[in-house]
Amino acid sequence: PIPVRPVVHYMMGGIHTDINGRTPLEGLYACGETACVSINGANRLGSNSLSECLVFGARAGKAAGEYAREQAHPSARALAARGDDEASRIERRFLQASGKERVAELRYEMQQAMETGAGVFRNEEDLRRAADKLSEIRERASRLRLGGTTVLFNVELTAALEFDFMLDLASVIVQCALARKESRGAHARRDYPQRNDRDYLAHSLAHFSPDGPRLEPLPVVITRWQPTTRKY
Repeated sequence: PIPVRPVVHYMMGGIHTDINGRTPLEGLYACGETACVSINGANRLGSNSLSECLVFGARAGKAAGEYAREQAHPSARALAARGDDEASRIERRFLQASGKERVAELRYEMQQAMETGAGVFRNEEDLRRAADKLSEIRERASRLRLGGTTVLFNVELTAALEFDFMLDLASVIVQCALARKESRGAHARRDYPQRNDRDYLAHSLAHFSPDGPRLEPLPVVITRWQPTTRKY
């Protein structure tokens, strides 16, 4: 038998940008599936990804080039120092770690928690259980142990770096889903099956903090097209 199951194939969210790919962080530009220029709304329509990549990719590239042309050339010494700082952080965090937890096992548990708690259909109980599991995984991730201690061809180090960021993103998804007590687009909650424009007609912005994501609503700008129910 061939198993058939729903999987994630597209990220509608991303780094908050304007129509030229500018982010709130000076000098950082983003486009494509990495960015959220907000052409999707609460659900992705067919071919939207093409516009995100080609149209806004071109705009972001042009704007980034213009920005770079206007800036003074950065000091190579300063850039090298920042690179050395990051290399030292990675060395301490991963390569010198002497715990017992393995990246592959933690990543699998994170995937299971997200699939069961924040999958296609959600509810308060499952989301909170997923949030608790992610907190447990984050605590255990402080006791990682990698099989190799070199940076050369160390695929487990690559997996550990990816996992670190994926865990942050998983927490954002769960906390945003908990805060949005309604169903809208691809976000479907069995305990709140109706859309609630009065309280939740807004984008969900998440800001990083050591204690977990800090959420903030961003008003939706509506011009010509009013929100409607997408009927299949």
